[in-house]
Amino acid sequence: MFNPQIETLSRSQMETLQLERLQKTTEKVYQHVDFYKRKFGEAGVTPEDIKNLDDITKLPFTVKKDLRDNYPFGLFAVPQDEIVRLHASSGTSGKPTVVGYTRNDIDNWAEVIARAVVSAGGKKGDIFHNTYGYGLFTGGIGVHYGVEKLGAAVVPVSGGNTERQIMLINDFNPRGISGTPSYIMTIAEKMKEMGIDPRETSIEYGIFGAEPWSEEMRKKLEKTFNLKAIDIYGLSEIMGPGVSIECHEAQDGLHIQEDHFYVEVIDPKTLEPVAEGEEGELVFTSLTKEAFPIIRYRTGDIASITREKCKCGRTTTRMSRIKGRTDDMIILRGVNVFPSEIERVLLQVEGLVPNYQIHRLQKGTMESVELHVELTDELFKEIAGDLRHHKIQTLSKGIVKAISSNCLVSMGVIFNEPKTLPRSEGKAIRIIDLREKKVLVEV
Repeated sequence: MFNPQIETLSRSQMETLQLERLQKTTEKVYQHVDFYKRKFGEAGVTPEDIKNLDDITKLPFTVKKDLRDNYPFGLFAVPQDEIVRLHASSGTSGKPTVVGYTRNDIDNWAEVIARAVVSAGGKKGDIFHNTYGYGLFTGGIGVHYGVEKLGAAVVPVSGGNTERQIMLINDFNPRGISGTPSYIMTIAEKMKEMGIDPRETSIEYGIFGAEPWSEEMRKKLEKTFNLKAIDIYGLSEIMGPGVSIECHEAQDGLHIQEDHFYVEVIDPKTLEPVAEGEEGELVFTSLTKEAFPIIRYRTGDIASITREKCKCGRTTTRMSRIKGRTDDMIILRGVNVFPSEIERVLLQVEGLVPNYQIHRLQKGTMESVELHVELTDELFKEIAGDLRHHKIQTLSKGIVKAISSNCLVSMGVIFNEPKTLPRSEGKAIRIIDLREKKVLVEV
C-alpha cells in the first residue's frame, strides 16, 4: 500500500495536484455551503481568485465554533442521501461537532489509513489489535477500515476490559496494536500484575495517538513492549486518524497525506504564516472530501513542518510531533507550559509510574499549579508507605528542580500511593481545573 506515485512526487508535482484539488474544493463549498459563501463574501474573495497555492491565505479561517454554530448538518456540501456515515467529536460540553462522509470519503479514509499502517511497519496478513474506541469517536472505526483495506485482520476490541485485552493479545498474537499511549501503558501495568512480561508478546509495532505524548513516552513504550512506537495524527474535523503518521524507518516527523490535505502553520496570535521549521498552530484544508469539506481549519495544535526528503524515500511534507494545544497550554506567571513538556521531565525520573495530573488552583489573586505524581510499587514498599520519608523529600526537590530548569516554572509536587490516580481507557485526563469548579480536561 506504499504508493510511490503519490508519496514520492516531486514538490512541483504535488503542488500542481494540490492546486487543482483546492480550486475544486473552493468552488464546491462556495456553491453548496451557505456558511462558506457568506464567509467568502465577507473576505471579498471568490473561487476564481485562487490561482496558486499562496492564494489560500485570501480564504477565511474555520474554527470549532463555526461547526457548533452550524450543528448538526449546516456545513455539509452534499444532499443527505449521499451521506453514508456520521461521526461527532467527544466535546466536554455543549453540542458536539458533527462530520459526515460519502462512500468515496470512506474509501479515501481507508486508503490513507492503509498507507499509515504500512508506514508504521504493518503489512498484509498481519493481525492488528485495535484498542481505539468505537462509536461516534473517529479513532476506532477509522483505523479499522484502513487495516482491512491493507488486507490485515483487525481485532475490533475497542477500549476497556483490560484483562480481556491481555487474553486476546496472548491468544491471537497480533503484530500491531493501536490506542492512546496512556491506555497502552495501562495494559502493560496490568500485564505485570498478572505476571506477564509485555516484552514477550508478539507485538512488533504500535500506532499511538489521540493525545499529545512525549519522546520520553515513546522510549517508555518501546522499552516496555519491545516494539516500534509510531505517532499518528488526525482529528475528526479534518477526517479522523490518518492525516499524518511517522514512518518506522526514521520516526522523524509525521508524513502528511498531502494529496488529501493542505497544511499551513500560523502564529496563533497574529494569524500570519510562520517560516518552515518554526512552531505555530496547524491549519488544514481538505482537498478531496465530498460530504464535509473544510477550509483553513484552525486545529489548535502546536507543531512545525519540514519539506526535506525523508530517508524512507517519501517526499511528503512532515510535521513535528504535537507539542500541545493552544487550549491546554498553561500560562503560569507569564510562562507558557504544555503538559507534554512536564511529561517529558517526569518520565526521566526513577520511582514514578507514567501517570500524572496537573491541578490548577487559585490562591488569592494568583494562580498556582500542583503536580500530582504516583509512586511505583517498588519505591512505595522501600519507604514503607511513608510519604514524608527523606527519600521522597529528595525526590521532590529533584523533580521541582528539573521542571524549573526545563519548563522555567515552579510547582508543588504531590506524591500519591501506587494505583490511586485514575487510569485511562481512552484519552488521558491530565489537567484538572480547580480554580472555580472541577472541570476535567482531556489532552
